[in-house]
This record gives sequence, structure tokens and C-alpha cells, in this order.
Amino acid sequence: MHSINVIEKSFRKCIKKLSHLNPENFLNVDLKLLHHLDLLHFHKNRDQDFGVTRYFQVLETADKITMINEEFIVWIVPEIIDNKNATYIMIALNGRKEPALEFVILLSGVYNTPHLILNVLGKFLFEIQENEEFLAKLQI
Repeated sequence: MHSINVIEKSFRKCIKKLSHLNPENFLNVDLKLLHHLDLLHFHKNRDQDFGVTRYFQVLETADKITMINEEFIVWIVPEIIDNKNATYIMIALNGRKEPALEFVILLSGVYNTPHLILNVLGKFLFEIQENEEFLAKLQI
């Protein structure tokens, strides 16, 4: 597991990269994505819940929330874009030499709610974990 200083340096690198990217480079949450992720069913059976069920160490600062566990580092960063509230979810893999950024997800407008932030985050963490386990099996 990385030290807080390494995690903070990685975050600063990621933020610098983000400032040079266009909004099209982010995964924007919209109805099409929510449908694809199967997150539009609010009364769905909880047996298939992809919520954030992992244990994380949570660090809160004025500019972000950092969530850390053995597998992931997640930064939740509130922003104002075009005079509208937005939230970036930045997901990095932990456990490598340096945290490796996997996804940047942007929630804005009606999609920028705590409920959707946590559901989208949980779904992506689940899918990344599944992919990593599959890739690990291929490398054996």
C-alpha cells in the first residue's frame, strides 16, 4: 500500500493531466450509461447490488475525498464547470509501483447526486475487479 504522500503526488499528476483534456475524454454519466450499467432500476432486488461494499480508509480535505484500500484509490472531486456543480470520480489501481489511473467519470447536472455517485462508483469498482481477476488468470 502506498503512503499518503505518494497518493497525493499521484493525485496531483492526474489533476494536471485532466486540465489538458477535453470534457469528451471523460466518461460522462447520462441516461444511456446508466441504462448500460443497469442502474436505472431503483426498486431492483438488492441481491445484485453493486454498491460500495468494500472497506476503505477515507480521507477528506477541502478539495476532495480520497478513498483507499488494498485494491483501489478513489478520488471524488467536486468542481464547478460552466457555472454548474459537477463531480469527478477518479479510480486508480493500488498495489502497483505507482497508482495507475483507470477511469475518470464525470457526473454533472441531474446526475450529480450522492446516490448516483456511489452507485456508479460501486459498479465500476466491481467491473474493474472482475477484469483484473480475469487478466490475472490469463497471465498464469
